[in-house]
Amino acid sequence: MAELGLNEHHQNEVINYMRFARFKRGQCLKTVDSCFQDLKDSRLVEETFTVDEVIDMLDGLRTVVHSEVESELINTTYTNVLLLRQLFSQAEKWYLKLQTDVSELENRELLEQVAEFEKSEFTSSNKKPSADLIKPKLAPLNEGGSELLNKTVARLQEENEKLKTRLKTIETQATTALDEKSKLEKSLKDLQMIQGDQKDITELENKVAALKCQFEKTLNDSTANQKFLEENLVTTKHDLLKVQDQLSTAEKELEKKFQQTAAYRNMKEILTKKNELIKDLRKKLSKYEPED
Repeated sequence: MAELGLNEHHQNEVINYMRFARFKRGQCLKTVDSCFQDLKDSRLVEETFTVDEVIDMLDGLRTVVHSEVESELINTTYTNVLLLRQLFSQAEKWYLKLQTDVSELENRELLEQVAEFEKSEFTSSNKKPSADLIKPKLAPLNEGGSELLNKTVARLQEENEKLKTRLKTIETQATTALDEKSKLEKSLKDLQMIQGDQKDITELENKVAALKCQFEKTLNDSTANQKFLEENLVTTKHDLLKVQDQLSTAEKELEKKFQQTAAYRNMKEILTKKNELIKDLRKKLSKYEPED
């Protein structure tokens, strides 16, 4: 069985088109045959014709056949354009750009291969096409169902599943990262609080150390002042005792000198006399006091 180098689906599509083309070709041949039959039925009623009459009949037949064949060829061309339009439209739907090589349309080897393919498909003993070959001419663009569409949908579904899996993984990683971030923020706040407390403790320790130094300095100064005052007090006491001794000596010398003066002696005599006078007066007075 001849092959065209296509997959089964596309080869079946070619067979459907060739069946359509064979039907149109048969219709065209029937039309040509009817033109000749019409000529026979309408003009060939006499037994002899002149040359001019034969030429006239042949010209008329040529004109009719030419018109019918031309019309069929034009219709075939337009039909092929519509077929290409359907193929290109489907390709454009999937952003494909198809290319054609017109020179290959006159390749005798390929044409013979197509002829052999047609012969093997349509001139076998079984004229009835199998059920597998009865396919729609071309699936409408809005219905899909083509192999390319199925492959693309399968690929997109596979990619979608991969993206979903990746999204779940990313969401899990993001959740873990957020948890870690929250833990780190909490740890940072705790550390900052500890650092703040440590700072306060350090400041208090520095203040206590400063006060301790100041207290020790004050204590040392007080001790030194106390020692100085004690030494000064001892010196002052010595000086006081010395002054008192000097004062006592001076008083003694002064009294001694005063006792040696005439005034002192006179005063002493007067006092002695007064004391004696007082004694005498007391004696006299005691004589006149009543007895108990």
